[in-house]
Order: sequence, then C-alpha cells, then structure tokens
Amino acid sequence: MSPSSACAACRDGDPLGFNFSMAFQPIVDTDRRRVFAYEALVRGTDGGGAAGVLAQVNADNLYRFDQACRVKAVTLAARLGIDCHLSINFQPNAVYQAATCLRATLATARRVGFPTELLMFEIVENERALDHAHLGHIVDEYARQGFLTALDDFGAGYSGLALLADIQPDLIKLDMALIRGIDTDPVRQTLVRHTLGMCTELGIRVVAEGVETLEEWRRLQAMGVHLFQGYLFTRPGFEQLPAVQWPGERVEG
Repeated sequence: MSPSSACAACRDGDPLGFNFSMAFQPIVDTDRRRVFAYEALVRGTDGGGAAGVLAQVNADNLYRFDQACRVKAVTLAARLGIDCHLSINFQPNAVYQAATCLRATLATARRVGFPTELLMFEIVENERALDHAHLGHIVDEYARQGFLTALDDFGAGYSGLALLADIQPDLIKLDMALIRGIDTDPVRQTLVRHTLGMCTELGIRVVAEGVETLEEWRRLQAMGVHLFQGYLFTRPGFEQLPAVQWPGERVEG
C-alpha cells in the first residue's frame, strides 16, 4: 500500500477486521522506587498473546493497525490513570510521515484527557532494509514535539551500533539476550559495561529489559543501570496496571 492510499484508509476509518486490546508492563527506576513508564503491549481481546493478533497484520492494514494501537493504548492509559510515561511501540515502516501520523494519537489524548507530554514512542526495528534517514526524520519530529523515543532490543537483530550511529533516541533497551545470566558471565558484563559508557557519552539512558533474577538486577545496578523491566518486578497486566514488587521487598531464602 502506498503512503497516499494508507493515509486515505486511516482518514476514512476503514475497519481493521479484527479486535485487540493491551496489557501494560512497567519500566521501573529502582533507585527512586517509582515507575518510570508503562509499555503498552498488544494482546488478544481475551488476554491472549500478541502472536494471534500480529498474524492478521499485513501490508494492506499495517498503517491502520499502527494508528489503532496508538489510540487503544492512550485510551486505556487514561482510563487506568497512568501518570507517568506511556510507551507505545511502532514499526518505522508503519509511519509514512511523522507529523501526520501523530494526529490521531494527539486527538485521542486530548479527547480522553491524557497528558501528551507523557507520550513515549518505542522503535521496534525488525527489518534489515530499514531506511535510517526516514527513521531519523521520525525521531527528530517526535523530539520537536516533546516526546521521548526509545530503541527496543538493542544488541539483537538489526538494532545495533550502525543504527545508533545514525539515530540517537532518548533511551535504548538492552535486549534480554545480553541480560540473561549477566551476573556470572564476564563477556556479557564487558559488553554491557562498554555500552553503558558509550550511552553516557551520547546522553542516552539505558533500560535493562527481561530482568528475571535478583542476581541479574544486582549486577546491573552495580554497573550503573537505573531503569529495569522484567518478570522480577512484575508481569504485564491485561487492561490493568500490575503491582510492582520491588527487590528489597522480596523474601530471600
């Protein structure tokens, strides 16, 4: 589908042909013991995983699906009373013009009373042939409008140094493959340590995602990571905000 026809489809409200909902998983600042953001995650209407929903997304409805995800996430966030950042995932090839594709999101935020300054957009990059210049325009426009941007799964797939050389988001999320077992893995410790140093120089904050054990969290915290996401703290809550279990509250034994 061309950008112009995609624009018409979004404007005219062509139906997706399927329904979906969202779960929310927090990104936590364990130093300040507060939730920094909630990431909105696609789910089936029965709370089932994203795979069944994403299997229905194709080139003809990708733009409409992206817009519908933004509207759904903002609407639910307002209903749940989220008062920190709301992280909304997007694929760069689902955005043909950054400013235009934000209109429905901003209109929804105004309609439901969600503060637009709390919007954060998370880049899900899964294509080798990503147009870095196009993504750069998106990131620049979002920054111009005051929104945070994050790069998901850094260190895996195509989200690596070459992309970071061209695009500097506000945050990167270290892929869980780098996190798993880092407390006992000197190689992973070295990779993450140098990534942290690089991001400090670039003014980019780092989120460790997929943290599952106290030992992983302790090692990462000692290395200077402050923002975390993972089952150690809580699992996603379907259409609700799950309670966070802070590491200091856990009973060890």
